Amino acid sequence: MADTTYITQLVHGKSPVEALQALAGLFPGEIVFSTSFGWEDQVISHMIFVNNIPIKVFTLETGRLFPETYYVWNRTMEIYGQPIYAYYPDNKKLEDMVNAKGPSSFYESVANRKECCGIRKIEPLHRALAGNQCWITGIRAEQSPNREEMSDVEWDEGNQLVKFHPIFNFSLEDVKAYIKQYNIPYNTLHDRGFPSIGCQPCTRALQPGEDFRAGRWWWEDQSKKECGLHAASPQPLSKGEGLLK
Repeated sequence: MADTTYITQLVHGKSPVEALQALAGLFPGEIVFSTSFGWEDQVISHMIFVNNIPIKVFTLETGRLFPETYYVWNRTMEIYGQPIYAYYPDNKKLEDMVNAKGPSSFYESVANRKECCGIRKIEPLHRALAGNQCWITGIRAEQSPNREEMSDVEWDEGNQLVKFHPIFNFSLEDVKAYIKQYNIPYNTLHDRGFPSIGCQPCTRALQPGEDFRAGRWWWEDQSKKECGLHAASPQPLSKGEGLLK
């Protein structure tokens, strides 16, 4: 049994690698990292793989990814010689949606877009997280106003587990410098104005002066740029709350 105070203190003052090692020891066999092969996720995958930290790495294969994403996925497996587990949408739910509304219904309404994200991303994520107690992500504070309000360690009520963002306080320049220092493979779309890369139909390059998340679901209200993966109102870990259940 561990409380939130202990977990927060466990990672406090540690480097990202040291914190990941500590959490892997606290949650053996019940800790996972979700990658979408963006800059941040490639940094964390490198940390996990080169240090042989026992954290399962997985990705959500939505079926609508960029060719460049598939390339960096394959290249990452080649370089590190480690598996990256893929979780696919439920075929029946996906077929029913596409048969009823066509392959691009997400452009027609927010409800349709959320339905698509729910089938292609949210439901597979729940399966990927099932049975685990700690979820590692590549979230950084400066990515959006919504994420600035987060903490590096949180309790995810919806998924009933701890979330840890090991490079939460990294700047984008920190991330780029790390990739360059260790020659980490990365998605070349980043060099073409794509700071945030998701499904191909729902991601575009940024225009000058636009917010980091403006290229995602650009046809919608700009105030909320989340698909639901990190929008379950996770709670910052506060003193005295139990976590291991």
